Amino acid sequence: MLRRLLILTALVATPVAARDALGVFGQWAAFRDPATPRCYAIAMAAPSTLKRDFQPFATVAWWPRQQVRGQVHFRLSRQVKPSAPLSLSIAGQRIALVGGGAEAWAPDKRGDAAIMAAMRSAREMTLSARDVGGRGFTNSYVLEGAATAMDAAALGCAQLR
Repeated sequence: MLRRLLILTALVATPVAARDALGVFGQWAAFRDPATPRCYAIAMAAPSTLKRDFQPFATVAWWPRQQVRGQVHFRLSRQVKPSAPLSLSIAGQRIALVGGGAEAWAPDKRGDAAIMAAMRSAREMTLSARDVGGRGFTNSYVLEGAATAMDAAALGCAQLR
């Protein structure tokens, strides 16, 4: 558990000292960075034996100064082929994502809200895409603890401005 928390902490670009750990909840953790200010829930993708160029992770973030609430972001395990579709499968629904390089997001605030709502009742979510070589790949996430981590992040930023 401690190892997983340390890995999650290392995934985010800001210095470790600048963040407050809000908790670890199942496969997810929540952090607050009052200097930015921002708060986020984060999880690494499930392990895979397939080739990965990057360590994939998912975040749901709050940026109070920008009035951004619940922005969903994915760091992908590979560079995505330009113009290739990005698809998230969660709770029986498919949600189209946007992005490029090794990043993906919901297309808008409605997409963020739909993903967050589905995450609260699903057991896992899987992102599918094609890499620059045309090979399909997936990044899967266990959603145990996701709802609690998202709530902790939202509460963590409720008083930040």
